Amino acid sequence: MTLDNASTEPPPWSAVLALQRATHATLQTLSAELADLELTASEINALANLADGHGRTVSELGAAVGTRPTTLTSVLDRLERRGHITRGARPGDRRAVLVELTPSGRRTAARIRQAFTDLEHHALAALPAETITALRTALQALTEVSS
Repeated sequence: MTLDNASTEPPPWSAVLALQRATHATLQTLSAELADLELTASEINALANLADGHGRTVSELGAAVGTRPTTLTSVLDRLERRGHITRGARPGDRRAVLVELTPSGRRTAARIRQAFTDLEHHALAALPAETITALRTALQALTEVSS
């Protein structure tokens, strides 16, 4: 195959590339919807993962958001300064740092979760339940590949 031929052939479909495009489009939509919160995508992700109200250790939250705990520290620093989270010793294990939402954080996280839910319903409304189940399975497999 020559370079000239390569440029005219469509590239093969890639699930990972499609996921990257979908992630980019999703983040743009959510950033616009939540712009008044003045949060970064990483901060939004952390709060969305805490929205269920359950505190998590830094390691647990890092796994949930898909980042290393050391990378997550600066995100948590900013969220703590803004009054959205607290960090303290986990009961029974003083070495583990427990991250919990404050009342302000709960309100913000609930709004973020609602924006996620609204976008998901809008984007997937026309898909049959079996397709959504298959999508969840595929996304889980892609997530677990790096675990």
